[in-house]
Amino acid sequence: MRKLKNSELDRLSVEGFKTSKKTPLIIILDNIRSLNNIGSVFRTSDAFLIEKIYLCGITATPPHKDIHKTALGSTETVVWEHVEDTLTLIKDLQNNHVKIVSVEQAENATMLDAFTPEANTTYALVFGNEVKGVQQEVVSASDVVLEIPQFGTKHSLNISVSCGVVVWDVFSKLKAVTP
Repeated sequence: MRKLKNSELDRLSVEGFKTSKKTPLIIILDNIRSLNNIGSVFRTSDAFLIEKIYLCGITATPPHKDIHKTALGSTETVVWEHVEDTLTLIKDLQNNHVKIVSVEQAENATMLDAFTPEANTTYALVFGNEVKGVQQEVVSASDVVLEIPQFGTKHSLNISVSCGVVVWDVFSKLKAVTP
């Protein structure tokens, strides 16, 4: 088996990305402190053709050198917007028939492996602050709360890792239910 060269990867151009059909997923970053985490989420969002990223509250916005360092140009492809209040945003999205899914450890959360997305539905995945998680009022207003099953001693994943795990899982399941 031979590793592929970058020139063999059949990557989309920036214009090709912008005009391609997007995955019906939106990412909401709820008060993320780490600029490197923000950049990593942009890169993951580019990889899976995410519709949009909302950067809420204290979450920094591009351009910033520390976001750019991990985003590797994906801030130029993925549509993003800064919104001050996460709760107001999710209520607006819900009014537009977007299902809000907070990724959090909570009572009666649905384990990620047990989650089955509905066809023809757009989901907004909410990821929270590195220390405090998703705000309680956002969790309470969510349509679904997903928890990533964990079996070690820490029961804590970095937000960029959590985003990668959840986006890949939901992306895969959406492909299976989309006609």
